Amino acid sequence: MKDASLIQLAQAQQQKSPPAPAPPAPAGGGEGAIDAAPAPPEPAKIEIPEFDLDEILTGLSGTALEYLTPLATPWAFLQIAVIALCYGAAHLIAKFITPPLEEKLRGIESQPQILRVLVVPLRRMKWILFALSLWLAAYLLREVTWPSRGYYVGLAAALSSAGVIIAIVSRFIRNRSLATLFAYCAWTAAGLYISGFLGAALTALDAAAFSIGDFRLSLLAVLKAVLFLTVLIWLALLAGNFLERRIRRNEDLAPALQVLLSKFIKFALLTVALLGTVSAVGIDLTALTVFSGALGLGIGFGLQKIASNLISGIIILSDRSIKPGDVISLGETFGWINSLNSRYVSVLTRDGVEYLIPNESFVSERVVNWSFSTRNIRLEIKFGVSYDADPHEVRKIAVETAQRIERVLEKPLPVCHITGFGESSVDLVLRFWIRDPKNGLTNIRGNVFLALWDAFKKHGVAIPYPHRQLIFPEGQGPARPAAAKNRRRKAPVRSQR
Repeated sequence: MKDASLIQLAQAQQQKSPPAPAPPAPAGGGEGAIDAAPAPPEPAKIEIPEFDLDEILTGLSGTALEYLTPLATPWAFLQIAVIALCYGAAHLIAKFITPPLEEKLRGIESQPQILRVLVVPLRRMKWILFALSLWLAAYLLREVTWPSRGYYVGLAAALSSAGVIIAIVSRFIRNRSLATLFAYCAWTAAGLYISGFLGAALTALDAAAFSIGDFRLSLLAVLKAVLFLTVLIWLALLAGNFLERRIRRNEDLAPALQVLLSKFIKFALLTVALLGTVSAVGIDLTALTVFSGALGLGIGFGLQKIASNLISGIIILSDRSIKPGDVISLGETFGWINSLNSRYVSVLTRDGVEYLIPNESFVSERVVNWSFSTRNIRLEIKFGVSYDADPHEVRKIAVETAQRIERVLEKPLPVCHITGFGESSVDLVLRFWIRDPKNGLTNIRGNVFLALWDAFKKHGVAIPYPHRQLIFPEGQGPARPAAAKNRRRKAPVRSQR
């Protein structure tokens, strides 16, 4: 009876509904009429998802009830007990195996990079074992019983695995502020993914956007760009530093060529990272052609000095006028090259002061490179001896004394020459060679002077000094001081009250 009534009701609704309009007849009519051409398809419209806060909150409350309701079942308490048992087992196992592994790792202290990679996971061995045991328990529960009866164990395994990965990766980020920011962002993404709200969050981020012509920029695209750029730049710097260390160990390459190759590799890797980010995010740069041209023109005028220093750095590295370790003098700065950078040169002085000199100064100004072609440099000290000394013996003593100084080279031999006959001394110059100017010039000169002083004292060679003798006419010179002395004696003494 119910079926019959339903059929009658459907027939009544069909009679009330208006008939469908017939398709229009062709314009020419008749059998020979040519069919009208089909209308062109309408262009596809991109539907931007709308952000509905009420729908998201309703979904959150419904999901929360779905999570909390099964907690009152016996299987939920069993899963909690399994989680606690896995934690206790992981704690005991880690307590026994961690100390022996730390003892073995101390044998590779000579390689700090490998030691750091191994120590960071070792110190989180308990949580690694906890996550592994949870995954094993979740697999067994799902195989032995219904899959839903191992849900909370699987959830705990996912959370512990995410915690281990985030903790290990954040430890490799040296900047603690960036490491903390990464941990917060990673935990947010992991929580949304595990709870199933990652899709809704991505939809909300993609809905927060604005358009400029055909160019559309959303908050999701910005976050993707930041994430891709950070990861790719980190990988580029990691690979660049590794290749730089390998290049520095190659003794067949000149120091300037090593620096040039290292800078070129890093620049190429960073360029690839930037282009890879733009390609991965899907940003069409043609829409920003005019803006980027104007921006590039403004940057070109505003950064002339920076561009000059960059080009000067390339010139310095290519012509090898200076290289790391060279001892240079630039103006009042004397020191050795500590490092060559893309914008400046680091010069370290004997005082421990590090000067960051722009590359342009080394191209346009006068630079004294004490170790350009060879590290051997010649120093000289000037001194004088009394006319009573034998100059031949003095020259021999000076050369033998300089040869006994530690930093003075044996070849070329030190030499001593007479430069002139002064007012009160025979003037000489002692010249000698050293190979390590970065260890100081004043100190080696001082050591040679002290050695000459001791040698001249030993051989009775006098070092004269200028003095003046006043000669007065006979009878006038001594009288004045004597008369003045007598007057001072006869002066009355005043009583003091």
